[in-house]
Amino acid sequence: MRRSEELGHAASGGAISSLPAARGETRLHEPMARHVSWRAGGSAERVYIPADIGDLAEYLRGLPADLPVVFAGLGSNLLVRDGGVQGVVVLLHGALKRIALESRLKGTSWENEPVEGYGVVYAEAGVAAPKLARFAASHDLVGAEFMAGIPGTVGGALAMNAGCYGAETWDVAAQVLTLDRQGHLTERSAAEYTLGYRHVALHSGAEEWFVGGWFRLARGDGAVSRQRIKDLLNRRIASQPLNLPNAGSVFRNPPGDFAARLIESCGLKGMRIGGAQVSEKHANFIVNTGGATAANIEDLIDEVEYLVGKHTGVRLIREVRIIGTRL
Repeated sequence: MRRSEELGHAASGGAISSLPAARGETRLHEPMARHVSWRAGGSAERVYIPADIGDLAEYLRGLPADLPVVFAGLGSNLLVRDGGVQGVVVLLHGALKRIALESRLKGTSWENEPVEGYGVVYAEAGVAAPKLARFAASHDLVGAEFMAGIPGTVGGALAMNAGCYGAETWDVAAQVLTLDRQGHLTERSAAEYTLGYRHVALHSGAEEWFVGGWFRLARGDGAVSRQRIKDLLNRRIASQPLNLPNAGSVFRNPPGDFAARLIESCGLKGMRIGGAQVSEKHANFIVNTGGATAANIEDLIDEVEYLVGKHTGVRLIREVRIIGTRL
């Protein structure tokens, strides 16, 4: 069977004993199955849960330059291999959780006074995307309803331009707050990024992480917005295998087609490797039916990718991120 190793982590270079003290919580050898929605995989050498953005900046500033760092939110788009991940995993969900109404957008006409008919929601990267949708609706702001269908955090949604039901995160994201490895915070506009389908890249190419975002939303009827959120969630429940651990869509939709249709056309619904299975309900989902290892899941991803390419000529592109070392 084909095995993909291209996303494996190199060994940790920095001395783990030399990591900085900070106000957040540190956990050693933390099982990452607790923090990814597939409920499978190995441990992180060290996990850090920051107290706030300032604390996180200070923590990063003190890290050895060659120590691997991974940011994670709800773990809904992440697979950690069974051999675990070296370095530091920064967990943002439940840590960077501030959400609020704001009236400014720096560097725009909104800096001094609001624009008629619109409002701004600021959300830190650890806020769950559905919470942003509900918060906006509760304040009579519309346009973020689709985010109720994104099973991740604001940070993850910004990083991959997550979307569903015909809308994407950067349709409503006007500005972001980023943090680099040296602990520098920067406010950036959407114009500074190349944006595409499940793709976001800073023009300068610098490595930064999203720690917050400002979302520009039209004023409207909150009751209508809340009903739309309910309708979208009902649609999601009806079409997706939410009763079993999964990571959402495994592959991006190819131009003009759907990954689920291609997978189903190859007769792969229900295909299993160990405890991992291509969902019978939605072919672009791989579910943990019980006891699946990360290797089971990755091998099934590999096999689906290979068979779809062989039978249809279409190369599926993964939407999920795979990190760590295979046993």
